[in-house]
Amino acid sequence: MTENLDNLKINFGEDGLWIVNVILAIIMFGVALGITIDDFKRLFKNPKILITGITAQFILLPFVTFIFIKIINPMPSIALGMMLVAACPGGNISNFMTQMAKGNAALSVSLTAFATIVCLVMTPFNLQFYGNLYEPTAEILNRVELDPYKLVKLVTLILGVPLILGMWLRQKRPALAQKTAKVLKPFSLGIFIIFIIVAFYNNLTIFINYIHYVLILVIAHNVLAILTGYFSAKIVKLGYREQKTLAIETGIQNAGLGLLLVFSFFDGLGGMALLVAFWAIWDIFSGLALASFWAKKS
Repeated sequence: MTENLDNLKINFGEDGLWIVNVILAIIMFGVALGITIDDFKRLFKNPKILITGITAQFILLPFVTFIFIKIINPMPSIALGMMLVAACPGGNISNFMTQMAKGNAALSVSLTAFATIVCLVMTPFNLQFYGNLYEPTAEILNRVELDPYKLVKLVTLILGVPLILGMWLRQKRPALAQKTAKVLKPFSLGIFIIFIIVAFYNNLTIFINYIHYVLILVIAHNVLAILTGYFSAKIVKLGYREQKTLAIETGIQNAGLGLLLVFSFFDGLGGMALLVAFWAIWDIFSGLALASFWAKKS
């Protein structure tokens, strides 16, 4: 059965792919409605926070993930799924979780915006670099002939364009932007969660038969990601609120973008799709649990 997993295809048609495209763009647009140029200026005034946040997300997490894969030696498609998750930027729900955890909400929003720009280059780079560095995943990348230009173009359309449009509306019509964001963010997130649940239901037999291959890996990988962000901030002596913020920003990855890339470039590769799909559900649960714990902790 382990051999079959790498050849498994998740049922996810063109309509589903189109829906994910739209939902991710709407979620990013909703987040961007709360972002101003001053948020970027605030980051650049405190470069230690900016450098630590970007380093944790785009350098340390992919490296830690690669070491973890070398140690546990999972199936190639699952390993590539882990690399893809680590290469993605932080999830947009991290802003809500940071606020809930009594972290630095302004920093979370600013990092989300900046990471979205950085990911246009770093997400394709990390996936290609670590994927080719590990022989079993390099074989998959060679088979699918991943085009970095198409990958950058897709990420730009789904994240970059909505970010610019949302920030533009916030700049021109701040009152309208704030009203729209209050409705759009919870609505789009709710639609995305429902979509993931429906996708699970449509592939219920596959998930029941194969979920045990990724269950522990996703939980362990998520814990590693959270700890990477937390201790990155702690080592450089950032404040406790910033430590919580970077833990959430690094631990809550944009698995929705990961799913989109799996079905756009890897034809729903079984182990890869299964891992990223379960991550999309799990990190919402783990993030809310962590935020609830920190909310109650003085």
